[in-house]
Amino acid sequence: MRTAAVAAGLVGALAALTACSGGGGGKNTSPHTSKAAATPASSSGAKAVTGASAKLQGSWITTSGGKIVALVITKKKAGLFVTGSKSWCAGAAGDEAGMQMIHLTCPGGSKDRITGMIDSVDANSMKVTWSGKTGQETYTKAEGGTLPTTPPHLPKKK
Repeated sequence: MRTAAVAAGLVGALAALTACSGGGGGKNTSPHTSKAAATPASSSGAKAVTGASAKLQGSWITTSGGKIVALVITKKKAGLFVTGSKSWCAGAAGDEAGMQMIHLTCPGGSKDRITGMIDSVDANSMKVTWSGKTGQETYTKAEGGTLPTTPPHLPKKK
């Protein structure tokens, strides 16, 4: 239950962070992008995305290595936070060259989740393939700042 409270608080904090972040987008190394996607950065520093679809909007949760990963997308802005670490990232999400993409900058220097391509998204889950060592992750939608009723990818009990 304590983890649920921490994660819910993180979702709220990330929502506030992405509401005032300036965008990001580091070097685009995604194998899923084309030359057309390599457009110059906007004045805010974000990649040239045109806005995330309504399906992408909101708070998304997954687990990785026993840590909660919270991804929040609001309009064109995106923020990501990993519990138990100093890893947080901010940037942009939306349509790019006919694909749904996420571009993040992580001040701590993490390269695990810099560029992500949305493979699929529906009302309850979203699959993102990250260009870094993380690879593909499946996120569960967190409604209204609360955790999903079915936690994503819980470790198996031994």
